[in-house]
Amino acid sequence: MNEKLTPEEQKTLLRLAREAMEYAVRGEKLPPLDLASLPPRLREAGASFVTLTIEGQLRGCIGTLEAYQPLAEDVREHAIAAALQDPRFPPVREDELSRIQVEVSRLTRPLPLEYTDAADLLSKLRPGVDGVILRDGFRRATFLPQVWEKIPDPAAFLDNLCLKMGASPDLWRRKHLDVMTYQVEEFHE
Repeated sequence: MNEKLTPEEQKTLLRLAREAMEYAVRGEKLPPLDLASLPPRLREAGASFVTLTIEGQLRGCIGTLEAYQPLAEDVREHAIAAALQDPRFPPVREDELSRIQVEVSRLTRPLPLEYTDAADLLSKLRPGVDGVILRDGFRRATFLPQVWEKIPDPAAFLDNLCLKMGASPDLWRRKHLDVMTYQVEEFHE
């Protein structure tokens, strides 16, 4: 991510996310996106997460770690998925739409974090800055950097990330896992 998005580009992505979510929740067909009408950076491949909250409480969050489609399409796709397909929550209902706040996180490319042992891993984490991906074989999980606000302790952060991955919370202490970090540009309504 070379440069931050302009306020106008951020507003466009938030509008696209909200429109996509509202169409999907109402069961309506989403109109095709006119990529040519968008600024160049929104047409470039980009990875995003879309987070939905109601009064500060998580209501859905879905995204991707690797860019594979235009950023604007990525945001629309993940807004719909966050509203209807997050397995932790029932689908968003139409009567909830007016209370939902949309947040978009644009991700940098994840990079491997080299470490020697659990203590070294803890020392290399940057709370509040880095999103973290843990991988153990075919299992993997991530927390966006925003999760540090709720889990500021690095050991507890990794414990919870292991649980999210479907592993015991202390797996990161007992086994050398693949760890990657990334940063986000986050903005919300």
